[in-house]
Amino acid sequence: MAPFTLAHLSDPHLPPLPKPRLTELAGKRALGFVNWTRNRHKYQRREVLDALVADVQAQAPDHIAVTGDLVNLAMEAEFAPARAWLDQVGPPDRVTTIPGNHDAYVRATSHRFGETFAPYLADDAGRIGFPGVRRRGPAALISLSSAVPTLPLMATGTLGRNQLTELERVLSQLATEDVFRVLLVHHPLKSDARQKRLTDSAALLALLKRQGVELVLHGHDHIHSTMWFEGPNGKIPAIGVPSASALAHGRYPAAAYNLFAIEKDDAGWRCEQIVRSIDHGLQIREIKRARVV
Repeated sequence: MAPFTLAHLSDPHLPPLPKPRLTELAGKRALGFVNWTRNRHKYQRREVLDALVADVQAQAPDHIAVTGDLVNLAMEAEFAPARAWLDQVGPPDRVTTIPGNHDAYVRATSHRFGETFAPYLADDAGRIGFPGVRRRGPAALISLSSAVPTLPLMATGTLGRNQLTELERVLSQLATEDVFRVLLVHHPLKSDARQKRLTDSAALLALLKRQGVELVLHGHDHIHSTMWFEGPNGKIPAIGVPSASALAHGRYPAAAYNLFAIEKDDAGWRCEQIVRSIDHGLQIREIKRARVV
């Protein structure tokens, strides 16, 4: 039997940014808009995103996970184009997304992500909540939301006690089943940057040490990242990717995505990671292949 393939991309920060209304440019959005017009528009490019997605689709994965930051300032005019883009990536039964901090940039529109992307969050769009579980082939995709509105210059995430309590129940149940558990969360499980961290990461790591998952996928940092954390039966890999629309700039690499081949063998689960990245000519090539489980 062929392996189940799961593609992972993150942080498309869908360009270009719609022209804001003056009433929208206050507080945190004003700072974000200045950052976009002075810097981010130079390296968050639609042609990069389109080339990357075309390559994902050419690989014909069984499922695609998009771990947040589909929009930039969470302005009302951003959500419809972002939904149209995700519809082009794939249908809701083949694509799962979760929110990032930019998708809940300000309190006024923090509800819009759930409304806009409901079919991509849960199989029953009328029962959206986090954690959510979607079963695809041998995989159980467990979605978390760390997206909360924050003060200017802050990009932290928080899960909260209720979500963590429910996650413990979900993982306890899944531990009794023969499934490959993939945890989707926007923020990395560990960060040295106080203004970008997951504020309750210690509680999540303690929970994972008790209950375990096979794989954690995240975004947020816009870099290639593999970290290992304690689980009940060994180390758990937590893997991040660069922004899906980025040109290489400074310490940040060019857009890339991960492709995971998941299968069961006599020794248990096996998962191989393939990293595919864009070059200066907008060509996609494989840059890494490694077994992570």
